[in-house]
Amino acid sequence: MGVWKANRFPDRGREPERKEEEDAAEWVRRKLGFDPDPKQALVLTSASKRGMLNCARQWGKSTITAAKAVYEAVQTKERLILVVSPSGRQSGEFVRKAAGFARRLGMRTKGDGTNEMSLAFPNGSRIVGLPGSEETIRGFSAVTLLLVDEASRVPDELYMAVRPMLAASSGALWLMSTPCGKRGFFWEAWERGGPEWERIRAPGNECERIERAFLEEERRTMGARRFQQEYMCEFGETESGLFEREMVERAITRDVEVLVIE
Repeated sequence: MGVWKANRFPDRGREPERKEEEDAAEWVRRKLGFDPDPKQALVLTSASKRGMLNCARQWGKSTITAAKAVYEAVQTKERLILVVSPSGRQSGEFVRKAAGFARRLGMRTKGDGTNEMSLAFPNGSRIVGLPGSEETIRGFSAVTLLLVDEASRVPDELYMAVRPMLAASSGALWLMSTPCGKRGFFWEAWERGGPEWERIRAPGNECERIERAFLEEERRTMGARRFQQEYMCEFGETESGLFEREMVERAITRDVEVLVIE
């Protein structure tokens, strides 16, 4: 099914048992009129505090995580849900999707009165979209759900600035993205993250919403290297690198004697 936990090599991992609890997926079907596929349902029903979604372009990651955010906001009062993206425009688009789901619930959407990209719920919960700048996002605390959209394109400095927002609440963190080379926190967490991370991989050839003829056209147009990244969830070598990352890492050793000059 494409789900791995605590595995350095996600594509070779052991598949954990599916959780029996699927209330969130059922709620989304009934209340939002959105029928998630099996892997989208896994995102909705996961109880993991740390989750990663490595998916193909146009798989629907923003839509399903917006539904997850609305479920969290509606089901429990006074929740603070933040979404971080590489740009304010992308965060704003996420909040608009969440607002659309809220309207399906018969709620009149409005901002929280403080943040430009925000959605306030009658029970005191909020969904807030943050711009992609470390200098302008500090100040939030007690975040219950932190979503990092297009995580492979978010700067490491921004990611490190938002993680402490979970400290007081012991909130959940989800990273969602298509790969962008073997670099950055998204790749590091996917490849080397510890057992706390739940990994969900969703390549394009397993998505019924993406036609096979389109994928073949994309493969011919993009070439194998870019296609594998954009649609098959593979972390390729960066185009600017002269050597493969694994080759460089094999050449590095810490077993060096200290040279003492008397």
